[in-house]
Amino acid sequence: MKYAEQTVWITGASSGIGAALAVAFAAEGAKLILSGRNEAALAEVAAQCPGARTIAFDTTDLTALPGIVVDAGPVDILVNNAGISQRSLALDTDFEVYRRIMEVDFFAPLRLTQLVLPGMVTAKAGRIVMIASVAGKAGSPMRTGYCAAKHAMIGYADALRAEIAQYGVAVHVVTPGFVRTNIAVHALEGGGAERGRSDASIDAGVSPESAAATILAGMAAGTREILVGDGPEMMLGKLRGSDPDRLFDMMAAAAPMVER
Repeated sequence: MKYAEQTVWITGASSGIGAALAVAFAAEGAKLILSGRNEAALAEVAAQCPGARTIAFDTTDLTALPGIVVDAGPVDILVNNAGISQRSLALDTDFEVYRRIMEVDFFAPLRLTQLVLPGMVTAKAGRIVMIASVAGKAGSPMRTGYCAAKHAMIGYADALRAEIAQYGVAVHVVTPGFVRTNIAVHALEGGGAERGRSDASIDAGVSPESAAATILAGMAAGTREILVGDGPEMMLGKLRGSDPDRLFDMMAAAAPMVER
């Protein structure tokens, strides 16, 4: 088995892609550390993963992270999956919502990576996995904060990869399109409340289990940017390079028309 006996730490492991990754890694014989804020949900996922440890914490509690990393011990694979999305127009979004999204989707995974990485460098082996998004490749309306955070995550990961390849540590960026999770349900609206409903496009996406299988296969193949999805949204990243004006016009056409 490709991941047998490797210690894999997954954040945001209580549901969606994180939970599916946990089950998939467990089937490969990995030793799991599962993190999230919902202890009961984490326990349910851990029950499907023999020997899994759970460490419940808020990834944005940056002062607690050093101690948590010490408790976790050496890690072979870190999967930064915890995240939050957005569904609000820029003109209607409070600044604190932007701050919250950047803290969860960018600064939290950056800080956890920063703390785990020295152990990998010393071991001259390891993998950092960043669960980003197609939204990190294209600016989609109603998601200005989310797109900004995922663009930042991808930029950080690409630069980090270049720096640490010399130490035998790999960086994988995962860019999912539409995956059937509750990401839209929990997305923040302009005032900070959860949206409370999904999108038809999300509900028509690939399953979390399919996404997890694609990610594990991509990692095994050494793929540095792993695309996940089979819908038309997967072309957006390519358009940014091949025909950016077409992409910009498409996104403008998709934006809600609101009289001000």
